[in-house]
Amino acid sequence: MSATAINESNVKNLWDDSIVKGMTGVERLVYRSNCLGADQRITNTGGGNTSSKLSEIDPLTGEEIDVMWVKGSGGDLRTSKQENFSSLYYSKLLALQEIYDKQPERGPKTAAEDAMVGYFPHCTFNLNPRASSIDTPLHAFLPAKHIDHMHPNSAIAIAASRRSEELTQEIFGDRIGWVPWLRPGFELGLLMQRKVQEHPSLQGLVMGQHGLINWADDDRECYELTLSLIDKAAQFIDSKDKGEATFGGQKYETLDDDARDAILVELLPWLRGQVCQQKRFIGTLQSDPRILRFVNSHDAVRLAELGTSCPDHFLRTKIKPLYVDWNPQEETTEALKEKLSAGLAQYRQDYKAYYEACKHENSPAMRDPNPTVVLIPGIGMIAWGKNKSESRVTAEFYNCAVEVMRGAEAMDEYIALPQQEAFDIEYWLLEEAKLKRMPPEKELERSIVLVVGAGAGIGKQVAHRLAKEGAHVVCADLNAEMAEATANELTKIYGQGIGVAGTGISGCGPAIGVGVDITNRESIQAALQQTLLAYGGLDNIVVTAGVFLPPSRDGKLSDKAWQLTFDVNVRGSYNLVDEARRIFEEQGLEGSIVLTTSVNGVVGKKGSLAYDTSKAAANHLVRELAIEMSPLVRVNAIAPATVIEGSTMFPRDRVIASLTKYEIPFAESESDEALCSKLAQFYAQRTLTKRPITPADQAEAAYFLLSSKSSKTTGQIINVDGGLHEAFQR
Repeated sequence: MSATAINESNVKNLWDDSIVKGMTGVERLVYRSNCLGADQRITNTGGGNTSSKLSEIDPLTGEEIDVMWVKGSGGDLRTSKQENFSSLYYSKLLALQEIYDKQPERGPKTAAEDAMVGYFPHCTFNLNPRASSIDTPLHAFLPAKHIDHMHPNSAIAIAASRRSEELTQEIFGDRIGWVPWLRPGFELGLLMQRKVQEHPSLQGLVMGQHGLINWADDDRECYELTLSLIDKAAQFIDSKDKGEATFGGQKYETLDDDARDAILVELLPWLRGQVCQQKRFIGTLQSDPRILRFVNSHDAVRLAELGTSCPDHFLRTKIKPLYVDWNPQEETTEALKEKLSAGLAQYRQDYKAYYEACKHENSPAMRDPNPTVVLIPGIGMIAWGKNKSESRVTAEFYNCAVEVMRGAEAMDEYIALPQQEAFDIEYWLLEEAKLKRMPPEKELERSIVLVVGAGAGIGKQVAHRLAKEGAHVVCADLNAEMAEATANELTKIYGQGIGVAGTGISGCGPAIGVGVDITNRESIQAALQQTLLAYGGLDNIVVTAGVFLPPSRDGKLSDKAWQLTFDVNVRGSYNLVDEARRIFEEQGLEGSIVLTTSVNGVVGKKGSLAYDTSKAAANHLVRELAIEMSPLVRVNAIAPATVIEGSTMFPRDRVIASLTKYEIPFAESESDEALCSKLAQFYAQRTLTKRPITPADQAEAAYFLLSSKSSKTTGQIINVDGGLHEAFQR
């Protein structure tokens, strides 16, 4: 077909012959997959499969053989590379049918069908370690060389309509067939094979309650066929669009951005505490026009209760969302909380009843009964996941579910997957095994940490150390640009994540940067608001911000300098903890706070009177806050000695002044790094360990105090000073 026939408002043809020229067959498969995955209208994140049957040289025999390359388990088309595809001897895959035919009790959802997945590794070509997807038979048993199995909203809308088979015929004619719902696997592959054998001219199939699969013997032709079918379905839906009557018309009005954010800031800590009774979740907020049109509508209550249709959707979104019928124009936030509280209780009861009614003797234990999607009129959607990427995927999938419902209701009537079928996907033993194969979660993967002072020095190192443990890091600093630079570094290292949802700052990855002045409560409130809107809550705080103002040559310090020293080093930390207290209390989740004091707080010396006194006060602030915040939040501190490396408190002129003071030889031409190293080595000789103290040393101590390893420790100040005996606690 011609690419010009495609309406680019529905899909976009990204194929470029100049790019694929000279590529191997596998490289072309990866390219095709990336083009398909790049368009959210074609398939959702992590969803869909592509395959190519290619000629390869058998490493054992040296002969040319047919090998099927297919997207492996857990892959994402948008980001996939060759290593994300499994490769299997095609002849061996076909031979599996003979093994299956010999099973005495074969059929859909039987042990025999599931057992066939265990044979896939025996078909592996060239020791490829990528595990095969459960969709492998769908590609193996269809004869075409190139196959695309996508989850476009327009096609799923057809698949999830009551008159799905008739609509397929009406829209596509005889070129596209239809098969009823069957759980992905061996039986579905055989059903498709029979369908094509009966109708060899078919170019694809609409899969009831599931999606679209189509094929061709040329890879570009397959790609463009995929686009044309999606476009055709979308155009048909558009022709039936109900306009303002979509979803029965609007029942409520959307709140303006400021009103919405104010409600969310008040609501989110409490709501996060409610849904995190078993495990912590990270939130993503979605308030785009499409989701708002749904949550504000008359039909939202009915459709939300039906749940989702496509199995890829409800593996993330659960059997259904929690919809709260709250009037944003007339009811208060307190009324919203009351309705949410009742709704959550009912949701958990419903989920337990669903589990009890559908479970089998060998079903895994019931999972967390709390919703992962919460829908609120006037506000939008709040999605939850174990980390930011997961929650963005959850939001993305429910966005897709809403569009599926819109399309199905425009053409016909939306129907959800039957509960038993949904359960058999959600609690499928093969899916359970897949979950168990996943690497263990990192220590802070479900945590949100605010690091103040993250623009440089110790704070920056702390941000990197915590992100390494999976933390979602809010990098805060008086210098907002430096905070954002640190956040960008973390996002570059750990990736934005695979989800594509999230409104405003909530579309972020594992880190954000914000400006904050901890001497100003309004500035602190703004930073905490950004934290809540980005991630939905707050678990830990680390404060590394501090100031040292040197006295004049005669040893004097102005009243203004004294005030600023105490404002930053003492009152700033108190301000921050005091403002965050409501969040911790509303969540009801255990947290941890780490402040930064100094060994100067217990060592008297000449030349830093205000600084040393402020740090002594900060030490006692730690003890007082530990009492104030108990038993929910632990409060501890790290007490560094002179950390030169990367510190904004040691600019070049101060380093030179110190080198001169201590009569350490240096040359004006030496670099900042060389001068700092000399001073650090000098200070190191004062310690018992004789080694310079680095930001990484402080970061390691801060991580320890946040982690479960110190769960019984609070009110303590840990010296990280190399061993200054003058600073030993008395």
